[in-house]
Amino acid sequence: MREETLTRALNRYDQSPHLVFWETTKACSLACRHCRASAQLDALPGELSTQEGFALIDQIADMPGPSPILVFTGGDCFARADLARLIGYARSRGLRLGIAPSVTDRLTREALEEMYALGVRSVSISLDGANPESHDTLRGIPGHFDKTIETLHMMRDLGFRLQVNTTVMKHNAREMAEIFSLLRETGVSIWEVFFLVGVGRGIQILEVDPADAEDICHFLVDATSYGMTVRTVEAPFFRRVQAEREPFGAEDPRSHFELGELYGALREGLGREEGSNDRPIRSTTLATGDGRGIIFVGFDGEVHASGFLPIALGNVKSESLGDIYTANPLLTTIRSGQFIGECGRCDYRRLCGGSRARAFARSGEVLGDDPSCIRTRVARRIALPLA
Repeated sequence: MREETLTRALNRYDQSPHLVFWETTKACSLACRHCRASAQLDALPGELSTQEGFALIDQIADMPGPSPILVFTGGDCFARADLARLIGYARSRGLRLGIAPSVTDRLTREALEEMYALGVRSVSISLDGANPESHDTLRGIPGHFDKTIETLHMMRDLGFRLQVNTTVMKHNAREMAEIFSLLRETGVSIWEVFFLVGVGRGIQILEVDPADAEDICHFLVDATSYGMTVRTVEAPFFRRVQAEREPFGAEDPRSHFELGELYGALREGLGREEGSNDRPIRSTTLATGDGRGIIFVGFDGEVHASGFLPIALGNVKSESLGDIYTANPLLTTIRSGQFIGECGRCDYRRLCGGSRARAFARSGEVLGDDPSCIRTRVARRIALPLA
C-alpha cells in the first residue's frame, strides 16, 4: 500500500469507520465449536428493537465523510423477523450493506431473493473445512458442508457477489489450499480468512502458532495471484507479509524468507490449481483493524472495537456511535498506534497494528503485542538473557 494511500485511509478512520458490524441477534440454530458470539437458539433479552435499530442506522448514516458499510451479522441475522425492514430502512438512508447469515433452514431461495430485491448484493457465509468431516465437526450439524456448497451455488445463480469466510485454526490449517480450490470451483471471488482468537466457544480450540500463521499468510499472498481477493480478520500482519513480498513478485518466497513445512505443503497444493497464476501479487486489504476503521455493535447496543474484543466502550441507546468511535480514549490510542512492546516499535505499526483482540485475550493488555505475529516471537527470543 502506497504511503500516501495509507495516510489518507488512516486520516479517514480517525473520523469514521469503514465497516460497522451489527450483531443483530445472538439467536442461531447452529452450535459452532468456534463461535465468537456463543450464539444460542433464542434471542437474549435486551436485543435492540426495530425502532432502536432504525436509530442506529441513522447514527451510521449521519457520520461524516463516506458512509460506512453496514454489515448485518449475528448469531444469525435471518433469525430477526424485522431484517427486511431494517435493510430497507438502511437502503433508504443511502448505506452500503452486507449480510453475513448462518447457513440454516432460514436461508432459503425466497429469503435471498427478497434481499436481492432490497438491493443487497454482498452476502458472506462461512466454510471452515475442505470436506464434510472437517466442516461438519466444527459446525455441529451433519450435512452442513453439503448445504453450504449448495447455498453458494444458489447465491451465485441469483447474482450475488460471493464471499466466503473461513476461520483458520490448528484443526484446518493444512486444508487451506483445498478450501481455496473449492472456492474457485464454486465461483467465489472474495475470501475472508479469520485467524481464530480464543473468545466465546473458540476458547476451547487451538489457534495456529506464529510460524504457521506466517506460512499461511505467505500462502494467502500467493492466492491473490490467481485473481482471488483475499482479506484477513484478526491477522493484520498479513499486510506486512504482502509488503515484504512485493519486491520479489511471484518468486518462491522460501529463497528470501524462513518459511516452514506448512507453507511448502500449501504451496504444493496451490501448484495443482488450473488456470493462470501470472497476475501480479496485489495488495487487496485496507489498513483496518480493531477500532481502526472497524467498529462493532453488540446485540444490546454495546459498542466494541471488534466482535472479538470484549471491552465495552459505550452503548448506542444512550450515546451516538459516531461520538463513541471518534472520542473514546481507547480507540483514539489504538488509532494513534501507541502500542506497547514490539508492536509499538514495529516499522509496520501503521499498516498493521496487530490484533488488539488477541493481545487482550492472551495477556489482558489490549495495547500489547499480538502473540500470533512472528516478529513479536523473534523479538522476545532476542530479548531473553543469555544463560
